[in-house]
Amino acid sequence: MRATVVRLLLAACLLLVTGCSSLSGTGDKGYITGEGVPTEVKAVDRGSPVELTGTDLDGEAVDLADLRGKPVVVNVWWSQCPPCRVEQPDLNEAAAELGDRAAFVGLNIRDSSADPARSYVRGFDVPYPSIYSPDGSALLAFAGTLNPRSIPSTVVLDAEGRIAASVQGRVPTPTTLVDLVEGAEK
Repeated sequence: MRATVVRLLLAACLLLVTGCSSLSGTGDKGYITGEGVPTEVKAVDRGSPVELTGTDLDGEAVDLADLRGKPVVVNVWWSQCPPCRVEQPDLNEAAAELGDRAAFVGLNIRDSSADPARSYVRGFDVPYPSIYSPDGSALLAFAGTLNPRSIPSTVVLDAEGRIAASVQGRVPTPTTLVDLVEGAEK
């Protein structure tokens, strides 16, 4: 109950802040920066497990089905995305706090070469693999949940691989993400 109240207060504050800024819209960026408001899905309303396979930035196979049994955080990013750069330390902090209780997978889109993406991963010391999908086709696995032009975006899957929560835009805080993962465990 307390976590829900905190999330609602954070969401209200974010709405006030984003209403007074240029955080949404495409401008000349070619992508939309969402408002960062978390959306949770009740367990009874979650659909089928998400099916997504791909290769990471080093050419290794990644299959979300292999990660079932605990919540999985999937973060959509691009190396040249300013909000992604601001968000990454928070994602790293949440991943460290959650430890073995959750898996994290990045989903790199828009980088025409894996080199800038690998540089981003090294520079931000990203502790988890990222599926490389320069054309964004991997986003089809999240159709109906994510706007394909919203970068960054984050989806939390429950232990069965079903969408339990999403955030279009930057995750507000590491605590918000930890709370969403804990909500997915229920």
